Parts: sequence; structure tokens; C-alpha cells
Amino acid sequence: MKRTNLLACWLTGLLVAASPVADAQVKKEEVTRAINETAVYIKDVLLDSEGKSRCDYNMTEGKWYPYEVPWHTGQAVLALLQAYKATGNQEYLASAKKGGDYWASLEIKDHPKLKGMVNAIHGDALGDDFIVFATVSDGTPGIYELSRVTGDKKYARVATNAASWMLANMYYPEKGVCYDNIDAKTGEVLKEYSPFWKKMDKKDQQLINVSRPNTEGYLFKEAFEFSGEKKFRDAYINLCNSLIEKQGPEGVWMQFMPNFADVHSFHPRFSLWYAESLIEAFKLTGDRKYLEAAAKTARTFAKAQQKDGTIFYDNYTNGRAPDKGSVTGSATSLAGIVWIGLSKEGYKEFDQHIERSAEWVINNRYGQEHPDVNLRGAVIETRIRFKKGKVWLTNRDIGTSFALRFLVDYKNFKQL
Repeated sequence: MKRTNLLACWLTGLLVAASPVADAQVKKEEVTRAINETAVYIKDVLLDSEGKSRCDYNMTEGKWYPYEVPWHTGQAVLALLQAYKATGNQEYLASAKKGGDYWASLEIKDHPKLKGMVNAIHGDALGDDFIVFATVSDGTPGIYELSRVTGDKKYARVATNAASWMLANMYYPEKGVCYDNIDAKTGEVLKEYSPFWKKMDKKDQQLINVSRPNTEGYLFKEAFEFSGEKKFRDAYINLCNSLIEKQGPEGVWMQFMPNFADVHSFHPRFSLWYAESLIEAFKLTGDRKYLEAAAKTARTFAKAQQKDGTIFYDNYTNGRAPDKGSVTGSATSLAGIVWIGLSKEGYKEFDQHIERSAEWVINNRYGQEHPDVNLRGAVIETRIRFKKGKVWLTNRDIGTSFALRFLVDYKNFKQL
């Protein structure tokens, strides 16, 4: 992929982002076009020759950097499958299978402690030393869906084998949590310290620092539905009940990172993943208490959404204005997915926010004539960090993957 002038790229992206938001519902042809353009971008740009996601595009360098590749890849696979079901385009299915084959290739077969697990290393800040629970679980919805769409059980089998390992080694049923991290070399589950907190010099770590309910991706529910093993269902319900018990009055889970109670900041997707898993618990049980808890989260994100549909990366529970340094397209889309799920069950209070998300995704994509092919067709997902002594300005792949999922959900929801 060629590198082009950053200023030209950024200005072109801003021109797309600055498009006015219409009051009317987006049109069918706009949604159809956006579905195909984002799917082509995932197929042709985001997934590399191995089928894995390229993840973060550093716009100042013109280079891609890996970041929790298994879950980013799994989300891209899920998005492509949604696009395939919406359009019938076989190229989207073929690309999804390529991504699924890469994901399945991560199965660990020869480690004495980790056999059956997948090598879902975190990358980025933690390097290749640690396997993270959510890196596995949030990539699995696409893997299970691939087995359902293709009829090939190998994908779901790999995910379920990993779920078995995690259930046996990382699940703490009495506390309603799962430990977060595994030492990738030794296979040891880290129960007394987390490398995330270690990097912040937090020496006195408690259970709350090394574990979470970890229902992102609703892995144990999918494992139950694939295998029929009741142990997975029991664990999933236990963890979702734990979510309700531990949910704060704001509707989010401030005690768990990447939320930070000391500064009142909450992550733009973390609590939405929990809300999504609670909707799945309702589907499994029919108990509306899970919907009520999900709705509490959804209301917090409805407040965080700006009038034009934007959701920023850093949001706060104490009334402080959001930090506008990073625009999180994936949050606008994931919130839209959750709002649609709730609206289908009678929570019509979110319908205006669904429309805002749809308008935002239509209006905030890099143009098809963008000079940088690494951005052409992507949804805006900027993240500004500081690494290696310089500003690290990226556009992240997940903005497009979540947007494609939302667009298909929106198309079906509105019967376009």
C-alpha cells in the first residue's frame, strides 16, 4: 500500500466528515452503497494475504500496526458475513472464510498447558507475552457465524475448544468473573497481577484488577449453542447475572478497566459489549431483567452521542465534556447495534439515536477518490496516542468493521 501526503489525506477525510447531517431517514440506495463500499474496503484493504486484519493504520507514517489481531480479524469476518447475507456477493464470503482460516490456525496443539487454547496474543502495549481473554472472546461471533453460514464446523469447533480451556482455567464462578490474562510462554493464568496495571505501576492488585465478567463476544453462549454442553450455559448466565450485580448507577462498569473511576472516564465500547451480551442473555432465557440492564447502558451512550451522531473516545460520568481528540466511529456503530436490539424489544426511546448513527456512518467515510488507498472507503475511527516520543495518529480498522455490521442491521431493521 502506498503512502501519500498526510495533509491531503486528512483534509479529504475531513471533507467527508463535514458533510451536513440530514433530518430525514437515510435512503435505501445510500445504505446499499455504503454496505458494498465498506465490505470492499475490508476485503481488499483491511485483511492481508493471510486473512488477518491489518488493524491500526498510522497516518503519519503510512504504515499498518497489529493490535489484538484475533479479535479485530473476527470482527472483520462477522462484518463480511453480514454483508454477504445482505448482498449475496460471493467475494465477501470468500474473504470471510480466509479470515476464519487464519483465526482457526491460531489453535494451540503442542503446548503442554495451552493445548486447545488459541494463541490470541494482545500485541501493542503487551507485546507477544500475554494472551488476553477478550482478545479471544470478542473475535468469536464471526467465527461461529462462519460455521453457521458455510456449514463447516471446524471454525466453531476451534472456538469451542478455546472456550473449554478458558472455562476450565480462567472462570471463577463464585465471584462471577474470569481472569483476564495468560502468560503465553508458560500457560500460567495470571491471578495476582495484570500486566495492564503493572504498566501503570499499580503494585497492590486485587481480584478486581486481574479479572472481569468478560462476556464480550458472548463466547460461552455460542459454545453452549454449538456443543449443547450445559456447563457453558450455566457459566454464561452466571456471568451475566454478575454483570447486573456489578453494574453501576450510571449504567456502566466503572470498576473495571478500560473504564477509570478515579477520573470518571468510560471507554467508548467496553460497556456496550457487556450490554450486547445482556441482550443475548435475554434471547437465551426470555428474562427481561437482562434487557433492563442493557437499556441502562444504552441510555448512558445516548447521552454521550452528539447531535450529529458522533461519539468520542473519552467520555465522563461527572458531567465533564468529552475529549474531542479522537472520533470513535466504532462506538457510534456498536451503540447503534445495541439500540436496534433494544428497539426490537420495545425500547423505542433509542430510535432517534439509531437514525443519528445511520446518518453519521453514511456521512463520515473516506471518499472513494481519496488519495490514500489505505483509507479509501474506510469509516472514520481516529485515535491519538503518544508512542516512541511522537504523536501516534491512527485510523483504526474497527470503525469500518462495526459500521458494516450496523449498516446491515439498520437495513434489516428499517426493511430497506
